[in-house]
Amino acid sequence: MKIKLPHAGLLLSAAVPAGAADAALGDLPVWKLQDLYPSATSTAFVADMEKAGKAAIAFEEKWKGTLTEAAAKTGAEGIGSALKEYEALDDIIGRLGSFAGLTYFSDTTNPTNGKLYGDVQAKITEFSGHLLFFALELNRIDDAVIDACMANDPAAGHYRPWLLDLRKDKPYQLDDRLEQLFLEKSMTSAAAFNRLFDETMAELRYDIDGAKVPLEVALNKLQEKDPEVRRKAAMALAETFKANIRTFTLITNTLAKDKEIADRWRGFEDIADSRHLANRVEREVVDALAAAVREAYPRLSHRYYKMKAKWLGMEQMNFWDRNAPLPEASSAIISWPEAKDTVLSAYGNFAPEMADIARRFFDEQWIDAPVRAGKAPGAFAHPTVPSAHPYVLVNYMGKPRDVMTLAHELGHGVHQVLAGAQGALMCQTPLTLAETASVFGEMLTFRALLQKTTDTRERKAMLAQKVEDMINTVVRQIAFYEFERKLHTARKAGELTADDIGELWLSVQSESLGPAISISEGYETYWAYIPHFIHSPFYVYAYAFGDCLVNSLYAVYQKAEKGFQEKYFELLRAGGTKHHSELLKPFGLDATDPSFWSQGLSMIEGLIDELEALDRAA
Repeated sequence: MKIKLPHAGLLLSAAVPAGAADAALGDLPVWKLQDLYPSATSTAFVADMEKAGKAAIAFEEKWKGTLTEAAAKTGAEGIGSALKEYEALDDIIGRLGSFAGLTYFSDTTNPTNGKLYGDVQAKITEFSGHLLFFALELNRIDDAVIDACMANDPAAGHYRPWLLDLRKDKPYQLDDRLEQLFLEKSMTSAAAFNRLFDETMAELRYDIDGAKVPLEVALNKLQEKDPEVRRKAAMALAETFKANIRTFTLITNTLAKDKEIADRWRGFEDIADSRHLANRVEREVVDALAAAVREAYPRLSHRYYKMKAKWLGMEQMNFWDRNAPLPEASSAIISWPEAKDTVLSAYGNFAPEMADIARRFFDEQWIDAPVRAGKAPGAFAHPTVPSAHPYVLVNYMGKPRDVMTLAHELGHGVHQVLAGAQGALMCQTPLTLAETASVFGEMLTFRALLQKTTDTRERKAMLAQKVEDMINTVVRQIAFYEFERKLHTARKAGELTADDIGELWLSVQSESLGPAISISEGYETYWAYIPHFIHSPFYVYAYAFGDCLVNSLYAVYQKAEKGFQEKYFELLRAGGTKHHSELLKPFGLDATDPSFWSQGLSMIEGLIDELEALDRAA
């Protein structure tokens, strides 16, 4: 049973938008978690916790050791009936986990929230221990017997995608007692170090001119117009990371070793194979993507940053100038109502149904928008469970990038609402396609804004911002993926020092950023704050996959006459029931074809071409 925790769909931006509250922003919404439970002490929460525990034990007692026999039956004694019960349990346990997780990420510094999160995780692990046998036992049933079961029992046939998907895990599963041990020990290994990272990062403060600010505020200053403000912020970040680098080095070493042990026992060949399996994508497809992006570094990031250095009047930019605003960039604050209208209008122009779903997030308090102490940085959309609804977290500061982040996360939210109809077991989209709706929503919003912009200077600033976001999503995330590959490979030979990790980090950064950016002292510790390396190793390529896929998809949309929207909604509704090849087929796209990635990257090149043309005309 895979419990969905709130970091699913987390958006990593180059600089996380955040800062102090501003009246110009308008009233920022806070999510209403009471839709899940009134509180952690409420009768409903306590009752569900008790119910889940008893139901998990009852499920084990009823079905363990009987599944081969059940595969030959139908009705109440058949596999289909067992799957329905299992799905109901998945929903209730997922609801409990979501409530605890979202409460914790609302304020990670509150000890009560930390205790709730830890206690609920421990309970979920205990419940899952009783359910662990189910997938393992199903996978020991002969393929022909399962095929006959799905054909003869309509209830089992309903879960065909899930059952077929489960069988992909078969070569890597261990015997029941080992699986039980891995599950229970995860609380004191990976889960414990994940929590240590989150709580350490939430408590750190960065000294900028005597003001001790949290991570979000410090990162936000890297987007300020004044170069001295950017430099001071970069140095403050470097100083605090360095002061805590032993902790982050220990966390990273421990989690890399933990993963290596699990991979070795399960028989995975490559360090990223377990992620590819979870993503239901072939290693060759990811390798082709990574190779295409690396090959494109000179045409994308190197070329763009050279142009940007010239715009900023520099021969070479410092690493803290990478996300500096252009002189043409507007410093106006975009209020929350304006951001809402912008996104909903862009969504509505594409398909009214899409805007109707997104509007519910605003109207029914499914969004947490303000920046506050202790709140999780960045942004994410958490699907919770099909019997409830998704929630979105952003740290809204009124910058154009924040509007794009909102459009991105609402794309996830719409996707999660539509896929929810597949039920708890089949609603989760593999990560490779999980970024499709979010990046597409972002693209729709960007194109809508660009269309409205006639002023050349403003247009240039918008295009530049979009190119930067795409570079951060495609180039930067593949560089992150390469860094993880180097780190996990090196860790096999023994423990890594902070200097070792710093060297690996700088090697991939200099390769991806190119000669127009000077990487000076201080930057060697910047790997330490990236949550994806901790929470979900090798997740990062999903962003590049999603961005390139959407670029290709958008190119199809631009040429499509009719019927694109319907096909697009079918893709979203599918959730986890279809492989990426099947979902992309109606659009004439094939991710196994190397030219597919080139097509996606050429759209970024096209935007850089347009920028160069505007530059020449200026």
